[in-house]
Amino acid sequence: MSGGLLVVGDVVTDVVVRHRAPLARATDTAAEIRTLPGGAGANAACWAARSGCRDVRLLARVGTDRASWHEERLTAAGVRPLLVRDEEAPTATVVALVDAAAERTFLTDSGAALRLERGDWSPHLLDGVSHLHLSGYLFFAGPSREAASQAMATARKRGVPVSVDPASAGFIEDSGVSGFLAAVEGADVLLPNADEAALLTGRPDPSDAAAELSRGFPLVAVTLGASGALVAASGRTVARVSAPRVRAVDSTGAGDAFTGAFLAARLSGATPAAAASAGCRAGAEAVTVPGGRPPAR
Repeated sequence: MSGGLLVVGDVVTDVVVRHRAPLARATDTAAEIRTLPGGAGANAACWAARSGCRDVRLLARVGTDRASWHEERLTAAGVRPLLVRDEEAPTATVVALVDAAAERTFLTDSGAALRLERGDWSPHLLDGVSHLHLSGYLFFAGPSREAASQAMATARKRGVPVSVDPASAGFIEDSGVSGFLAAVEGADVLLPNADEAALLTGRPDPSDAAAELSRGFPLVAVTLGASGALVAASGRTVARVSAPRVRAVDSTGAGDAFTGAFLAARLSGATPAAAASAGCRAGAEAVTVPGGRPPAR
């Protein structure tokens, strides 16, 4: 398979707060704080470029406050930014609270990200594209859900495969499992983490959940954090892959790294198992640095 990767998703300004001690209520807690570019869609696009995909494009909506800053960083990462500037809403912001175990908790202000609308989409965006990837965050608000659905419908008419990252177990639970599954019906690849897979199926075992999801989606890859990932198709698990052992600093963006590297590998002709291995290597690299973007080489 050849051609470009188009990611439709979110661009976010991440405020990463790494604190070694538990948060102390009503007083100070020492922390290391950095402002970094992020967003599930943007991160995945950057990791795809880092993983060898030469034509990566990103459609997202951002506020005018940070548009130029994000465009510069996406371009430097090898991604072609197709950013719609929103005059009324600020760029999405996430405060990522990262504890001593490198586990992250997000405080999310979606800002302009979920204001992507049908008018921002054009079939011409798929010219030269071999794969469309949609960030699941788009399905949690009316306007962006319509834009994502329009993009998926256009891709299917053109025979362009579509993948979806469910993005957030918390947001899926709030919006409803059945509604989310209905919205992403027709996707060729689903890329949930273990918590999202369990929520979407009601099956706590990741292998069972992956197998169940693969009855509705042709290919499913479930990430398991430090335990690697598993791949399912046609109602059964077809591969299990391990992740390299690393010293984790910040788990923010590990799943995005997996997604980007997985898709880049698939575009280059890799098998699902080999693509999952590439994704696990990228995810392991991602947790060794703060934030969700590839480290500088």
